[in-house]
Amino acid sequence: MAAGVLYPTMTQAGEWREPAAVQPRGMFLGTPEIYFAKRIDNSRVRKISDPKRRREMITFGITLAMLFLLTMVYLWQHFSAIEYGYKIEQLKSERDAIAEWNRALSLEEASLKDPARIDRLARELGMKPPVDGQWQPMENAAADSGAPIMAKADGIMVISALQ
Repeated sequence: MAAGVLYPTMTQAGEWREPAAVQPRGMFLGTPEIYFAKRIDNSRVRKISDPKRRREMITFGITLAMLFLLTMVYLWQHFSAIEYGYKIEQLKSERDAIAEWNRALSLEEASLKDPARIDRLARELGMKPPVDGQWQPMENAAADSGAPIMAKADGIMVISALQ
């Protein structure tokens, strides 16, 4: 084993441009630097397998993997619930918009079906109310609505089949 201690000498102190007269001969300047040189031969060192330690590391690894898996499942479930909440709110707003639109269409339908309005528009177009004999009531007013509708007009028969 070799050991060495390096002390700066007076000549080195002169090189460092320090005053030489201040330091007496044989005294070192600053902290000594010590170097130990030791050769270590690890060629004969073999790793000894420890089954208990190996089993502990495998158990620890499996435990960490399960914890990671459970955390990922929890996060996936949590973010899915948040996403479904947003979708539900969007669908509710769409439902409300459609209900409002349906209400507006129902009001428009009711105003368009108003008999007074239809009569006024017909008179503006030059139409007149029918006189007696121009119209005939249908015999089977309460009949099946899926049956063909027949109309008669003085020997002319018109058959309309809705299919």
